[in-house]
Amino acid sequence: MPIDEPDTASPLIGTLREGALHAQLKEWYRRPGDEIEKRLSGYVVDIVRGELLIEIQTGSFAPLRRKLDLLTREHPVRVVAPVARERRIIRLSAGGEILSTRRSPRHGRVEDVFSRLVSIPTLLCRPQLEIEILLIEEEELRLHRPGKAFRRHGWVVSGRSLSGVADCIRIASPEDAAALLPSTLPEPFDTAELAEAAAITRRLAQQMTYCLRTMGMLEISGSRRRAHLYRRTCAPARVSHRSRTENAPRKSEARLA
Repeated sequence: MPIDEPDTASPLIGTLREGALHAQLKEWYRRPGDEIEKRLSGYVVDIVRGELLIEIQTGSFAPLRRKLDLLTREHPVRVVAPVARERRIIRLSAGGEILSTRRSPRHGRVEDVFSRLVSIPTLLCRPQLEIEILLIEEEELRLHRPGKAFRRHGWVVSGRSLSGVADCIRIASPEDAAALLPSTLPEPFDTAELAEAAAITRRLAQQMTYCLRTMGMLEISGSRRRAHLYRRTCAPARVSHRSRTENAPRKSEARLA
């Protein structure tokens, strides 16, 4: 069930530019009384809601490392991380005309946040930091640039646009992060077993175990065929799915940047 629905009409392609998704999410998230793009401690914060600082990060968490390290010393900080559960790929001509559209076969999921969390796993141990994962539907614009994006035959991503928000999952502690491990995992387990139980790639399973081990939620308990075996260090908490009313943004439309 969607948490909120933006305008279902597709945005005008010619008005999109790099960073549109970030601006749309900021508008979707904003409430009356919020301060936007406020400077604190030498950094510009996307949204300031009373004591809470909100940062919307559509890519890697690595650029936020120093900023979060400083801000979480004095303020509660929420990092909003969109993950594309559904993606529509739109190919454009050099003049901006739509050449084709198709649904991507890839479907993002909440565990994908670990591929970004590897940059800042220990910061989640701070009680002042929480991460809110938005499972979104988006449109991805591609332009043909010969000689680039070899795997996509020259089609490069030129922008992303928000179509809808399907769910919000908040991770406020290492225990919350550990709760994303499948309940069917054997004890102990290796990354191959984690990948199979969670239906994720082996690479993502390795990133999950690295983050959780760094946070102190997993420990190495041996090895099997040159692979580490992991064991939980404590019982995981339950990850909270934000309700429609609890802290939900009151903007129903995702506007263009």
